[in-house]
Amino acid sequence: MLIDIVLKSRSKRRFDGNTAVSVEMMEHLVELARICPSSRNQQALKFMIVNKPDQCEKLFSCLAWAGYLKDWDGPIAEERPTAYLIILGDTRVGSKFDIDLGICAQTILLGAAEKDLGGCMISSINRDELRPLFSIPDYLEILLVLAIGKPVEKVVIEPVKYGDIRYWRDQNQVHHVPKRSLSDILIMPDLLKSIIL
Repeated sequence: MLIDIVLKSRSKRRFDGNTAVSVEMMEHLVELARICPSSRNQQALKFMIVNKPDQCEKLFSCLAWAGYLKDWDGPIAEERPTAYLIILGDTRVGSKFDIDLGICAQTILLGAAEKDLGGCMISSINRDELRPLFSIPDYLEILLVLAIGKPVEKVVIEPVKYGDIRYWRDQNQVHHVPKRSLSDILIMPDLLKSIIL
């Protein structure tokens, strides 16, 4: 069921560094994005596959990991992703990429989870450093990086306590992600009307 894949598709930041992700698998994930809905059907997103070890190392140096984990600089060498997708916006085709970006990135990560892979959306990118490393032309806006690999991290969803939504790791390196309750995020029109009046 879809809910099972959604629950499985948590942000993963630690991977089996010895398990490669093939170009064919990455192309399968991009194919899922290719057939997604697109605003005005512009299809302005482009996808760069990075899965060679030397390329992955270069890309890793341009990324910041897990802002709430202040004492963690990202995965150690043995737990780094073995593939990435750099998602780019082609400014020759469109100028607003946000809706397509969200749809495609989530679809790719759901597809990865279905194949027992994991991933993480990373927007904290040193774009000025990344662009020349991969010879990305100026007309392609660097939007997002998806880290992809075989996850070794356990992620647990739990209720938000005391209003604190920050994720954290316990002593066993289990990653805890607080989520607001359905009643906290669901607004019913009739209820809203009674509050306003």
